[in-house]
Amino acid sequence: MSRIYQIEPGAPAIVSIKNLNKHYGPFHAIKSINLTVKRGEVLALIGPSGSGKSTLIRCINLLEEFSSGSIVVDGVNVEKGKNLAKVRAEVGMVFQQFNLFPHMTTLRNVAIAPVRVRGASWVEAEVRAKQLLERVGLGEHTHKFPDQLSGGQQQRVAIARSLAMEPAVLLFDEPTSALDPEMVGEVLDVIQSLAATGVTMLVVTHEMAFARKVADRVIFMEKGELIEQAPPENFFDNPQTERAKNFLRSIVRTPAEVPATGAGL
Repeated sequence: MSRIYQIEPGAPAIVSIKNLNKHYGPFHAIKSINLTVKRGEVLALIGPSGSGKSTLIRCINLLEEFSSGSIVVDGVNVEKGKNLAKVRAEVGMVFQQFNLFPHMTTLRNVAIAPVRVRGASWVEAEVRAKQLLERVGLGEHTHKFPDQLSGGQQQRVAIARSLAMEPAVLLFDEPTSALDPEMVGEVLDVIQSLAATGVTMLVVTHEMAFARKVADRVIFMEKGELIEQAPPENFFDNPQTERAKNFLRSIVRTPAEVPATGAGL
C-alpha cells in the first residue's frame, strides 16, 4: 500500500458515479464516466489541463450541474431539492483559492459552518475549531485574520474548515496551484496526514510525487474521459495506455530530481 491506512476488504462505496455526462452547450466536458470510491480510499485525479478533472469532482456536490447519469454519496442521490443540503453537509471541498471570510478570524472561519449548518453552539464549535487548527499546525494563529497569514497557512485553514463539518468525503481541487512553490509542501503534508487517518478523499493534482506516495488509486483523464485507473505503483511504473505513457514521458524526472513532496514523478 502507498500509505499507512488500510482499506478494509469489502469496504462499501461512499461515492458511486454512473454514466456521468456534462455538456457546456455543444462542448462535451465529461463523457460517460463510471467511478466508485470506497470508504477510506484516496484517489488522485491527474491529467492535462482541461481534461475534466475539476469538473468531475465539482459534479459530486453539484457545484457543476451534470447533464445526465447519476451520483450517489453515502446512499443519497446528488440532485436538486431536499437531498442537496444533505449531500453538501457530507462533502467537504477545498478550492484552489482559499475562499476564507476576510472579516473573520481563523477560529471563526473554521467554526461558522457547524454553527450555521449543523446547529452546533459557538462554544462547542470553537472548541472543535481549535482542535482542528492544531491538527493542521496553526494552533498559534487562531485569532489572526486571513490577510495576516501566508497562502499555505490560509489553505490549511480552509482544510480545517472543511474538516469541521465532519464530512464523509473531502474533495480537493488543485489545492496547491495558487501557492508559491515553497508553500506547497506544507499543504501536501497536511493532506498526507489526513490520508493516513482514513479520510475519504478525491484530489485533483498536478503533484505527481504526492499522487504516487499518498493515493490508493490514480485516475488519469483526458478530454473528459477516464482513460486509465490503477494503483499508483502500477500506473507510474507500467501504464497501460499510450496516452498515459505519453503524459508520463512529458513530465518524467530523474530520481535525483524528485523531492519528498511536490511536483515531479
